[in-house]
Amino acid sequence: MKIERLYAITVYLLNHGKTSARSLAEYFEVSTRTIQRDIDSLCIAGIPVISTEGATGGYEISDRFALEKGFATRGDYSYILTALQGLVSASGDPGARRTLEKIAQVSEPDSQSTILDFSVLKETDQAALQLLQTAIAQKRAVTFTYTNNDNETRPHCVEPVAVLYRWYAWYLLAYSNAKQDYRTYKLVRMRAPAITDTPFAKEHPPAHAILRETDQTDSRQYTELLVRCSASARARLTEYLGGTIVEEYADGCALMRATVVENEHLWFGTLLSLGDQAEVLSPAHIRRRVLESAEKLVSLYRV
Repeated sequence: MKIERLYAITVYLLNHGKTSARSLAEYFEVSTRTIQRDIDSLCIAGIPVISTEGATGGYEISDRFALEKGFATRGDYSYILTALQGLVSASGDPGARRTLEKIAQVSEPDSQSTILDFSVLKETDQAALQLLQTAIAQKRAVTFTYTNNDNETRPHCVEPVAVLYRWYAWYLLAYSNAKQDYRTYKLVRMRAPAITDTPFAKEHPPAHAILRETDQTDSRQYTELLVRCSASARARLTEYLGGTIVEEYADGCALMRATVVENEHLWFGTLLSLGDQAEVLSPAHIRRRVLESAEKLVSLYRV
C-alpha cells in the first residue's frame, strides 16, 4: 500500500507542482506526519523532492526529473488503452488512433475490465468537429452563426480553446472577444463554421482550468420539479431527468424529484411525451407551461 502511495504522490507532484503537506495529507487521507515520512522515502529512492518552508511552502519535484516507462504498470496501461479506445470511438481522430496503436503494443488487452464505446457521438457533424480542432491547433479565430437557448440567432467570432463532450452533447469552449469572457457553444446549434486568418489575440489558460472556473460561476437557472408519475413512467423520469423517488404509493405510482435547467428543452419534451403518466405538482410556473403547451397541441390537432 505504501509503495502505491509513494508512486501516487510522485505523479501528483509532477502534475500539480508545489503542494503543501496538509493538502497532500487531505488528498491521500493520511496524516501530515505520514506524508513527511513518505517524502523522506522518495528522497532516499533518488527522486529529487524539493522542500520549501513558509506560508507558500510545500513539496515539489525538480524540473529535471521525469518518470521512466517502468513507472507505468500493467493496470495503468489498461486504463490508458481503455480511455484512448473511447476517444477514438467518439471522434475517429487520426492522432488519437495513432497513439492508440502505440499504447496497444505495450499493453495487454486481456487485462481490460471496462470498454468505453462512444461511437454514437459520431452522429454529430464530424467535419465541423475536425475544423474546430484544426483552428485550435493553429490558434486561429473561427466564425459561425449561433442560435442560443432563447432562439436568438447571431453571428459570432471567437478564439477556440477546446472541444468537449458534456451534458450529452458536443460543445466548443472558446473566448469571445465581444463578451471578453469564455463561453461554451453547442455544436448542433452552430451553422457555417469557418476558420479565419486572424491569430489569437491572447494566450489562453488550459481548458480544464477555464472549465473549473466557469463551472463555479454557472449562470444557468435551475428548477426543482416534483412530479407524480405512474409505475410505467418512473424509469424514463429516472433515465432522462435524473429523477429520484421521494415517496411510493400503494397503486404503484411515485412522487419524484428532479432538477432541470429552465431554458433547455429536452427535459420538457420528455415530460410532454409522458402524457397523462406524469403530472407536475410544482413549481406552479412549470405546471402552467405544461398546460399551455397541451392546450396548443389540442387546438392544433382538433378536428
